[in-house]
Amino acid sequence: MSLFSANGPQSDPTVQPVPASVVAQVDAADSTLSNPQRAVVALGSNLGNRLETIQGAIDALEDTPGVRVKAVSPVYETEPWGVDPGSQPSYFNAVVVIKTTLPPSSLLERGQAIEEAFDRVRDERWGPRTIDVDILAYADVVSDDPQLTLPHPRAHERAFVLAPWHDVDPEAQVPGVGPVAELLTDVGQDGVQPRSDLELRLPE
Repeated sequence: MSLFSANGPQSDPTVQPVPASVVAQVDAADSTLSNPQRAVVALGSNLGNRLETIQGAIDALEDTPGVRVKAVSPVYETEPWGVDPGSQPSYFNAVVVIKTTLPPSSLLERGQAIEEAFDRVRDERWGPRTIDVDILAYADVVSDDPQLTLPHPRAHERAFVLAPWHDVDPEAQVPGVGPVAELLTDVGQDGVQPRSDLELRLPE
């Protein structure tokens, strides 16, 4: 069944109540921050209707107070990372660029809420999942906070992240590491297939 129906938001499982404390924080940030921060988010899915799920996650990000989705990458298809070949369905991967007045911790909470809304299960490392929402970078922040390491500690070595990131922002830098274009050249794109027949839309 489609997540999007004539019945409106009630049919969309990603529409979650936003805690009052977060709303207050966002409202305060909106009034005091004239310059929202740029962040980059990776999305991946290998269960269910993968394209519709990723689009639903993009729409849920756009529906978040203090977040605006500014760019959406093409779709790539990749084999699962860290598991035996053929043991799981392939992934669809994409990257979005957002502008946000949320601090990184609140953006992380929203990403996890979106995962939960799509019934993401964390039974095993490298296990299949309906949706992965990973913050790749937030402004130029470099942090080893175990709750949210920035930039994402493995982004610079994964072609399924670097390829769509480069598409959506050819001049992008992984903070503290280097240009995405050079990192992608170093890693190569074996096993990462562009799906030009599929398209994600930028929320209106």
